[in-house]
Amino acid sequence: MGQQQLLLIVLGVIIVGIAVVVGINVFTASSWQANQDAVVADLTNIAALAQQHYRKPVALGGGGNTFDNWEPPAQLNPTPNMNAAITVTGNSGQGPVVLTATGTEVDSDGNRVTVIMTVGPNSIISTAFAAEE
Repeated sequence: MGQQQLLLIVLGVIIVGIAVVVGINVFTASSWQANQDAVVADLTNIAALAQQHYRKPVALGGGGNTFDNWEPPAQLNPTPNMNAAITVTGNSGQGPVVLTATGTEVDSDGNRVTVIMTVGPNSIISTAFAAEE
């Protein structure tokens, strides 16, 4: 085998190795972002259920303009679900209800996505950030 052929083989191996490393990094970043999106979607659905309870009259099993007696959906028990560990606080009176979720995916820096969603009678405010392990 000639020296030129050996050089091309080594160069090809190096290029494939770099491509594999870049692919793994892209996949890791993508899965973390997908987990963040899934956590926000889960919390938004739960927030909508809380607002539905708030608006529903007491005679129909709702809160009658309060968050009193609102129970989070059964999918939260046991936590974590597929996307995150979710906790609910402040589910009484006029609110707000605070939903806190910590994602299941870990990024390259060892952080997990954490989303805090504050649910009021007429608003849903969410904050997402990366929390260190």
